[in-house]
Amino acid sequence: MIKVGDTLPEVSFAQLTADGMKNPTTSEVFAGKKVVLFAVPGAFTPTCSAAHLPGYIALADQIKAKGVDTIVCTAVNDAFVMKAWADSQNAEEITFLADGGGSFHKAIGLTMETADFGGLRSQRYAMIVDNGVVTLLNVEPPKTFEVSKAETILAAL
Repeated sequence: MIKVGDTLPEVSFAQLTADGMKNPTTSEVFAGKKVVLFAVPGAFTPTCSAAHLPGYIALADQIKAKGVDTIVCTAVNDAFVMKAWADSQNAEEITFLADGGGSFHKAIGLTMETADFGGLRSQRYAMIVDNGVVTLLNVEPPKTFEVSKAETILAAL
């Protein structure tokens, strides 16, 4: 599993924008920037939609005021699902990056297998990344939601 001090691996994400499908790479997203990255097991799932994403939307201005350039949400979902979820949550403050095949999450060692519930998914976590290097990593134990909350990350900034 990735740890504090490690550099994020180079992968491509999928992002559906007003200009069509984009495939930003890790270096394009993180190089020269301070980024808060949080991951959810799945778009539209209960905790993710009711608490995790809404917390980051509500605190986006305060997080960015601490020197964060971008807040990124990722999941092992396709770009169409991520865009629909972003739109349904009015989440203009957040950048949504789809990891449809799980290549990013496999590379950082933060996947979980949910079998018939959805197959390969991301674990729930949040990290602070400075110029591609992980400076904080908070991974949730199964069935918990504490250390990856927006409030926890804001306090750590």
